[in-house]
Amino acid sequence: MNWRLVVIPVTLIPIFIIAIQFDIKLDDVLAIGFFPFVGAIVAMLIKLGLQGIKFAYITRKYLGNFDSIWKLIGVRVGSEFIKFTTPMFIGAEFVVVYYLKKKGVELSKSTWIAIMDIVTEVLAAGLLSIIAGIIALLNGSYVVAAIILGTSIVVTSLWMVLFFLSSKHMFQVPKVLENIVKGIGKEKGAKYIDKTNSWMEEVCTMSKENLKTSESRKIFTISFLFSLASWSFYGISFMIIAMGTGYVINAFDSIMAVMGANAIGNLPITIGGFGLAEF
Repeated sequence: MNWRLVVIPVTLIPIFIIAIQFDIKLDDVLAIGFFPFVGAIVAMLIKLGLQGIKFAYITRKYLGNFDSIWKLIGVRVGSEFIKFTTPMFIGAEFVVVYYLKKKGVELSKSTWIAIMDIVTEVLAAGLLSIIAGIIALLNGSYVVAAIILGTSIVVTSLWMVLFFLSSKHMFQVPKVLENIVKGIGKEKGAKYIDKTNSWMEEVCTMSKENLKTSESRKIFTISFLFSLASWSFYGISFMIIAMGTGYVINAFDSIMAVMGANAIGNLPITIGGFGLAEF
């Protein structure tokens, strides 16, 4: 069976769930008008395209003239659809790592590229969400501000600390988890632990070798700017839709509203924060 034929309808499941839960009908979608609807789609396509270009840029910088740019962009864009069907948005990284591994890239290198991609994504989203939280606080929305700032600061700080600590510290599976896995899986569990520790060691070694170089700092900075641009288009899509309903909102306010919702959507209450971000 062609897995692509299965993935396409599966990615539509969250859309149908949202439509049913909020009683959204086709007339509601068409009410914003044809051109605003198309405009919002174009904005989202630009957002996805920028994410794909960023992934291709990171990959080819670390692997040289590896694969075609269009294929790499396609993989990254496709991974965005996959992640919306997995708990807490974890699918995208597995897709790109699997693709690179299948192409013959070492697992540690594949993981490093995926980490560089997601860390710049998280940092850009986190900074925009923190700004949105500060604005909410200044406008007297204390509960919303507390949720946005609490989630954004914790998630962004956690990723950044782990990312930069990986160049100074060799991470291994925590002893408590190691004992549990070995106790349940016996010899097979011990083998999985050894493989995981070996993989984590290789990733940390790559982090130590790469983070200190000026080239990696350049890659990180450019990737971060790509992420800022892609998240901005995500926010602009909301502005276009709002204009279609007769509600005028500027680009900055639209981006702040969407990034605030994005931060709230990261709360681990439902799959992918479903229901919270839409609120």
